[in-house]
Amino acid sequence: MADTFKEKGKGEEQKYNLSQELLFKANSRRNKLLGLWLSEQHFGLQGAAAQEYANELVMIDLDAPGIENVIEKIMLDVEKRACKLSEQLLREKIAELQKVAENQVKNEE
Repeated sequence: MADTFKEKGKGEEQKYNLSQELLFKANSRRNKLLGLWLSEQHFGLQGAAAQEYANELVMIDLDAPGIENVIEKIMLDVEKRACKLSEQLLREKIAELQKVAENQVKNEE
């Protein structure tokens, strides 16, 4: 019986680790999609410059995990560039892109 509980525990741990890995991948994908959207729709960046900005957002989340750090960076960039993008619209876009990223990552598995 104890072996059954150990096996179940290991299975749950593997499931948890897999879901954490998928969430990590989805968050990174979300940040990249967000960076590309911002670059093209609000900052006038294209090509390599857009990719570079998207990668910056991914790295910020890796260095200091949490979407709030990413939002803070974006809002500073919005202010510097005098763009018309509210934090509310940004948060709505983040939620939308989170779903897109999760679906993309799940479909890759």
